[in-house]
Amino acid sequence: MEVILREHIDNLGKRGEVVKVADGYARNYLLPRKLALLATDGNKKQIERERAKFEAKEAEEKQVVTAFAERLANAEVVIARRVGDTEALYGSVTTADIAEALAAKGFELDRRKIQLAEPLKKIGDVEVPVKLHRDITTNIKVRVVAEGAEQSAS
Repeated sequence: MEVILREHIDNLGKRGEVVKVADGYARNYLLPRKLALLATDGNKKQIERERAKFEAKEAEEKQVVTAFAERLANAEVVIARRVGDTEALYGSVTTADIAEALAAKGFELDRRKIQLAEPLKKIGDVEVPVKLHRDITTNIKVRVVAEGAEQSAS
């Protein structure tokens, strides 16, 4: 079934593209959630009319996200954890911990945007990518320190 995407969908296509998808995927997911329209001549004309409005909205959104990314790139997060004799952490540092530490510094961010492959389990500095927009990714510096040592590390 051919559909016209109304929103950008990862691994499928961008807004306004005509893509061929399985009938069930279109009927049960894309169409009920208003993420796509059936590929008819009338719907193609409607998408063309909406395109200018969406592009302006997209440009404005991108500008805001870029400014936020520049501020976020300068942020450094220090997270203290208990450690064992081999400097291995008791527990680990997850995306939720990083998001919470960023919130304490004034950066409200959804933890799902933090692209941490696996939780941090060692002391040290790590560059963690944050995907703020589908085209904009920035890195933040996360420093994991031993509990009680964060005052001496800063």
